[in-house]
Amino acid sequence: MKQKILIVGLGLIGGSIAMNVSKKEDVFIIGMDGDEETLNMALKQGVIDQASFNFEKAAQEADICILATPISITIDYIHQLESMDLNKPLLVTDVSSVKNQVLEAANRLSHPFLSFVGGHPMAGSHKHGYTAAKPHLFENAIYVLTPSVHADEKEADVIKDLLSETKARFVTFTTQEHDEMTAVISHFPHLIASSLVHQAKEWEGTHPYIKQMAAGGFKDITRIASSNPKLWQDIFFQNKKLLIAMLDDWIGEMERIRTYLSEGEKEKTYQYLSDAKLYRDGLPTKDKGAIPSFYDIYVDIHDQPGAIRDVIGILAEEAISIKNIQILEIREGITGVLRISFATSEEQWKSKEILDHYQYEVMIQQ
Repeated sequence: MKQKILIVGLGLIGGSIAMNVSKKEDVFIIGMDGDEETLNMALKQGVIDQASFNFEKAAQEADICILATPISITIDYIHQLESMDLNKPLLVTDVSSVKNQVLEAANRLSHPFLSFVGGHPMAGSHKHGYTAAKPHLFENAIYVLTPSVHADEKEADVIKDLLSETKARFVTFTTQEHDEMTAVISHFPHLIASSLVHQAKEWEGTHPYIKQMAAGGFKDITRIASSNPKLWQDIFFQNKKLLIAMLDDWIGEMERIRTYLSEGEKEKTYQYLSDAKLYRDGLPTKDKGAIPSFYDIYVDIHDQPGAIRDVIGILAEEAISIKNIQILEIREGITGVLRISFATSEEQWKSKEILDHYQYEVMIQQ
């Protein structure tokens, strides 16, 4: 008998999970989403076996339920589960990027048939919705599990087995460990990226050409500011206590740098930059983290007819799939006029090897 899996929310994360779970032969997937077009698309592609608009009925049928919805909605679903008339065990997991409030709700569950293992796949994209979902989204990504008080290692292993096709790397943390780390390396950087964009927008009134100047490195370091505002509003307020504390730390840090500059402290400024460089250079280069990665190469080409076509043609002959192409007008610190983006690190490095063979000057920025 096939295991029934209910996936609530078929957006980027839920859709990508469904694409992987559907590879298993012994499962029957019930998909639930507020967008009927999304459900029809998933049905047509064979990603789900059945569509549902009734959470209680679908949960009563399911053996495992994956809540791939915004955090506040996930908490509402957990509350609904407590009052349901379930006649068999139901293992529930989620994908929320803030765990404290979710696990508080899950730990209060008293229904004898309910168990909960929190989950957070540390991978994503600046695009959202089912059309952005892809089966390789979680490959080599860290997938954090945070079991509730009503779950143990056995339930966590069931989730790992169900999601084995994702090829993610599973780790287990407490809710506090998870929320503090994601605040530092995901949520707070998003806040800073958005503030940098606002600053550029303000200066555009003084310098109208600033938007063209921002097309290079500035656009790279603020990419995460293009993510779904509704989703991130929810994340910020669910993790607001930690973010407020980090904002206080950040303000203190900026005041320190301001003092260095105003008092001419060149040595301290150098040491500050050097320490940051040393730590940043030691970060893993091939692992997926909390902020979506981009796999780019920079190709130095001459401004002549057919130059871009030749590069693209070489990669096409090798069946390399290109996600995006950009001609860089601002390229300080980068060798290469042409930036080509790929979906995976493997395609990135293979493309470099191929173009190296054709004597192109190619750079990968670590």
